Amino acid sequence: MGQVLSEPVTEKRSASGEDDRLIYGLSDMQGWRISMEDAHATILSLPTQEAGKKNSFFGVYDGHGGNSVAHFTGLNLHAFIAKQEAFTQGNYEQALKYAFLAIDEAILADNRYNDDPSGCTATCCIVTDDNRIFTANAGDSRAVLGCRGQSKPLSFDHKPQNEIEKARICAAGGYVDFGRVNAIGDFEFKKNASISPENQIVTAFPDVTEHQITADDEFIVVACDGIWDCQSSEEVIKFVRRGITADQELHKICENLMDNCMAPSSETGGVGCDNMTVIIVGLLQGKTKAEWYKMIADRVAQGDGPCAPPHYAECRGPGYRHNKDVIECSDDEFEKDYGLVDSQHSIQTRFIINEDGSRTLNSDKEMVQYNEEMEVQDETDASKVNGYPAADLSTGNLNSADQ
Repeated sequence: MGQVLSEPVTEKRSASGEDDRLIYGLSDMQGWRISMEDAHATILSLPTQEAGKKNSFFGVYDGHGGNSVAHFTGLNLHAFIAKQEAFTQGNYEQALKYAFLAIDEAILADNRYNDDPSGCTATCCIVTDDNRIFTANAGDSRAVLGCRGQSKPLSFDHKPQNEIEKARICAAGGYVDFGRVNAIGDFEFKKNASISPENQIVTAFPDVTEHQITADDEFIVVACDGIWDCQSSEEVIKFVRRGITADQELHKICENLMDNCMAPSSETGGVGCDNMTVIIVGLLQGKTKAEWYKMIADRVAQGDGPCAPPHYAECRGPGYRHNKDVIECSDDEFEKDYGLVDSQHSIQTRFIINEDGSRTLNSDKEMVQYNEEMEVQDETDASKVNGYPAADLSTGNLNSADQ
């Protein structure tokens, strides 16, 4: 499970955006982990050589061993995809495969990452102008489609327990020991010069699926395993559908879902203690936002497909934030009463619980300073991914919440 805090960080970064084709909401939360290693990207309009053609991109990157590779991938993967010749030719499957390997090679060639042990999973969707969804996945994040309340997988988890992945790892001279099998970065597992990049012990080479959007398709959920380890695809789709029926904004549904997944304590074997990132993408299909919400609500009212019970629309997890909300006192009073604030310096203080059970004092200030140091190396201008400055694209910001 790794190191965890004595109290979770429940502050959330949320955003939303829309155009005439799609509406999206997203949120992420650090949770019990000692740092936030997830990254994400939401771009409503990727650059294209064809005038009037619009392709959209949504990606989640679950970091491990640090946040630098996930951060770099969040800032740049979509740009690598858009620059592929296959992308300009409309061969999105090949563009995704080439781009995953290309960004992996770019990180390896960058001296700033020479001694960086980190890596990240990557799951992303391109929603094309002609109503197709191309999903690329390397790792155990996941993309799922909600179809009248039913879940349809757009990606398949890469786990060591997967027999195909296990065979590939063994053929590359490795062995399976509860590790990762597909990721960007993790270069210590990609050193076999006698085999191709896609056949290394750990590979960035993704699986890619294609789906033609139909009238039954309502929304896409892309999330890291911090969500999927706690709830099944079916449960998440029903949860999101209930939130839409209750007329909640999509980013609010993301927040509620994370609260619902967060463990009440760090003694759960890791389940509910991970970083969490969720993106929900509504497929408008010619409807306005209001019409899309009403369509789903009408379907639920008519029993057209499964949906979570009504009380799930306000379901909050049993963790720290949920307990805090039921106490009738101000935020400052609560945090001071529960020993979460140094009253002299107003810096929230937590213990890091190490794997051997020992405790180390840490503070939000130290975490923020560390994260800022890691983020500075990849900032280039005013566009945004993950709420941080990022490389600009001529046809759209990296975080469409700013559009």
